[in-house]
Amino acid sequence: MTLGYRHEDGARLASLLWEFGPGWRMISSAMLGGGIGPRAWVLNAQVVAAYARMDPLDHLAELAPPGPGAGVGMLTAASVDRYVQASDGGVEAVATVGLRVPTWAASPEGRPDPELRPALADPATLDPLPPDRAPHTPALPDHPPLDPAPRGSAPSGLPAPGTINIVVAVPVAFTDAALVNAVMTVTEAKTQALIEAGFPGTGTASDAVCVAVRDHGTGNGPGTGRAAWHGAEAGPELFGGPRSIWGARIARAVHRAVLAGSRQWTATHLG
Repeated sequence: MTLGYRHEDGARLASLLWEFGPGWRMISSAMLGGGIGPRAWVLNAQVVAAYARMDPLDHLAELAPPGPGAGVGMLTAASVDRYVQASDGGVEAVATVGLRVPTWAASPEGRPDPELRPALADPATLDPLPPDRAPHTPALPDHPPLDPAPRGSAPSGLPAPGTINIVVAVPVAFTDAALVNAVMTVTEAKTQALIEAGFPGTGTASDAVCVAVRDHGTGNGPGTGRAAWHGAEAGPELFGGPRSIWGARIARAVHRAVLAGSRQWTATHLG
């Protein structure tokens, strides 16, 4: 994993790049390289808080590493250089955590999401815009009023970065079904961490996840996963839930990373 920087839109922005190389399969919800398939790299790139490009796929392609092989690309307004890493039993998890507006997944239909309102901050510095530069946000009749800002939301007019991006690497092979199960496990562990950190929500509206696994074998030999019953070359893991061997390791690593990242975000933005 490599941390790099670039200057864009008047700001110094960080990116994390994992160069896995051949022999890996991934499942991801990211715009670039999402779905299930062989992937060679993962990029988590920071953008300005008031990101306004309408071609994010082209943008990610511009930022992608040179060379052959498809990869996964994510964007976030969170401070990527404040990433948090955790491991458990061979599983590695990295999270970049931004919690401008923690959002419940099930929200009343028609209710505006505060996270989607125009950003009232200078895109380069995140300083509040003066009144003469702040965009006008019209009243929204026929909608119920919003609840008071929840713990973790930024003061009015100064949205701190949002989005939780999570990358997990597992040194064994998974079936497609187990990969889907692993994404569920990542999401459950993330939500558990947010609630334990005091944020009322299941995540943010723009979270992304990527789980990388080997494309064959079980990697660690007898005593782990299916190899415990069928030998070291038993084939891919069938389960990725939180009570399976590898799913439990994924859950613990993700939980630790997101919990630490949430507490770091609180200390940085809420004092």
